[in-house]
Amino acid sequence: MTRNIARTAIASAAALAVTITIVAGTGAAVAQTPPPAPAATRAALDPALVAGRGADLGFVEQEAEKAATNGTVIGPDRTAYTLPAEASGRSAVKLTAGQYVEFTLPKATNAITVRYSIPDSATGGGITSPLRVTAHGVSKTMTLTSQYSWLYNQYPFSNDPGAGLLHPDWWITECGCVPSQTTPAPVITTPFRPMHFYDEQRLLLGKTLKAGDTVRLAVPATGAAAWTVIDLLDSQLVGLPKVDHVAANVLLFGADPSGKRDSAPAFDKAIAAAKKLHITVYVPPGTYQVNRHIIVDDVTIEGAGSWYTIITGKQVTLSTPAPDGSVHTGVGFYGKDASAGGSTNVHLSGFSIIGDVRERIDTDQVNGIGGALSDSTIDGLYIDHTKVGMWFDGPMTNLKITNSVIVDQIADGINFHTGVTDSSVSNTFVRNTGDDGLAMWSEKTADARNTFDHNTVQTPTLANGIAIYGGEDNTVSNNLVADPLREGSGIQVGSRFGAVAFTGHLWITDNTTVRAGTYELNWNIGLGAIWFYALERNIDADIQVVGDSFLDNTYNAIMLVTDFPVKDQFSITNVHFKDVRVDGTGTSVLSARSAGSASFENVDARNVGAVGINNCGSFHFTPAGSEFSAIDLGGNDGGGTTGPWFAPWELPNTITCDDRPPVVAPPAPSTW
Repeated sequence: MTRNIARTAIASAAALAVTITIVAGTGAAVAQTPPPAPAATRAALDPALVAGRGADLGFVEQEAEKAATNGTVIGPDRTAYTLPAEASGRSAVKLTAGQYVEFTLPKATNAITVRYSIPDSATGGGITSPLRVTAHGVSKTMTLTSQYSWLYNQYPFSNDPGAGLLHPDWWITECGCVPSQTTPAPVITTPFRPMHFYDEQRLLLGKTLKAGDTVRLAVPATGAAAWTVIDLLDSQLVGLPKVDHVAANVLLFGADPSGKRDSAPAFDKAIAAAKKLHITVYVPPGTYQVNRHIIVDDVTIEGAGSWYTIITGKQVTLSTPAPDGSVHTGVGFYGKDASAGGSTNVHLSGFSIIGDVRERIDTDQVNGIGGALSDSTIDGLYIDHTKVGMWFDGPMTNLKITNSVIVDQIADGINFHTGVTDSSVSNTFVRNTGDDGLAMWSEKTADARNTFDHNTVQTPTLANGIAIYGGEDNTVSNNLVADPLREGSGIQVGSRFGAVAFTGHLWITDNTTVRAGTYELNWNIGLGAIWFYALERNIDADIQVVGDSFLDNTYNAIMLVTDFPVKDQFSITNVHFKDVRVDGTGTSVLSARSAGSASFENVDARNVGAVGINNCGSFHFTPAGSEFSAIDLGGNDGGGTTGPWFAPWELPNTITCDDRPPVVAPPAPSTW
């Protein structure tokens, strides 16, 4: 399960040495006044701007910086390693003892989710600190923790804020050097590259509040945290727990709903009985301790709802490494391995999986859901603090994932890995992953005929919101991707990580990205909100990007790039953009850093910060023009301060290369 993301090669002819000052939590202090009305958002935008896209799971998002507070607004700021940059909308509210943020509810509510950050301990490992929650008839205390946040250093990261470089032979952007080959050796300030600051907690309020009521989050005078940052509040009306009287109830087999005793053996017994009697396994309300994998095959397991049925466990160190390289195990529901035939007819619904993963070890199988699951469904799960929410190793087919929430992962949200076919993820919400939010990775064998549709991915701290690595006839549609942070962006189409070639078609249709187009740490350049990356082979399948919207792009909206050492071996062709809207770019609409071509039809842009097409080709700058051609099929309107974005160039491959153009902050998106 290793994906080494280190890249020592530089994607341009001349890498520039830069110095970055790392200050977590910087941002302008702004006195906040109460808003005139409840401010509900989606991905920190007016919901009208993203109507019909992303997941709808019944909760309402409200940004702390738009609520009433006597704290300090931090941000907006998109600089990596800062608290504002990892916040939804790139802004949040910082509280100290006695301060609060108060939300006015737009709808009736009996449950809330708070996304927050508190400091790490001085030596790593986290602290805990209280947060008071008060509302009409409600007074509760949440115990916040930083035990699952605050990573440092290079991939695969460290929990130690004082650690030196994990890889002194890797390129370091901050010094523009490879430290082990540099004399004198550079001084790397610690903590080096702090990241993954945020966590979230859910709370049942015990009563239903009505629209217009307020929920106040306040920091008590006594607490271990010197500050508490509140990013947002999600509120929702949770229904009654589901009851199933005709089922193999895990309580009858010795499960402990108090969480004091290990319930794994009881789950195994209930599953065996349910399979024999051809009935469902039912897990009633409670918290169940499970410290290892539960193997599932030809069984249905349903909980009372993800707010009521909590299956949690500690990460356990194995006495000897497992054959797959794992050195830990932990709570998770796993199909049989594909090499053993995989599992079929598995149906999981209505419960939470809460793990205990605090470090990234790529060989560890400590995912919420794993293995191979064919002809199966996953619906209405909540997964928190595992390594990957759901990681599937094929070959396998016909898996449907719906209506689920995956948050606070050390690595990916969901990954279809190796030969996953005819499967889908829909109406699922992913936030705060440490790698790709949703991925199809066709390593060795193609993922084929899969769909990611109507999902929301927010604030991946590393890599991409949605990534497709090779494969055949796959679809990415109607998704909302917001606020990727570094070394990735909103949507990536990549020939990398040992993936097989793209074949057939790839449809990327009717998606919206916002505040994407991130800074690529190793290359020292800005990426596109959607970017195509040829590293290991050509990208030449029929790729259709139709009806998408790229909003408030930090750098480019669209990038096509081949890694510099292989720029004369691989190219990107047969990519077609149609009926696309670009609202705001820090630099160009299109950045071409590859040989090849792409066509553009009815691509409208506004608030473009630099020349519309930044065409570097493969950096040979020949008299005949760039090695990349931007083909104008008409209707490519709009632009910015430099004029029409698709200017009437004399040739489709006119060289307009500016390796690192100045960045102009675009205005906030608005109705087109």
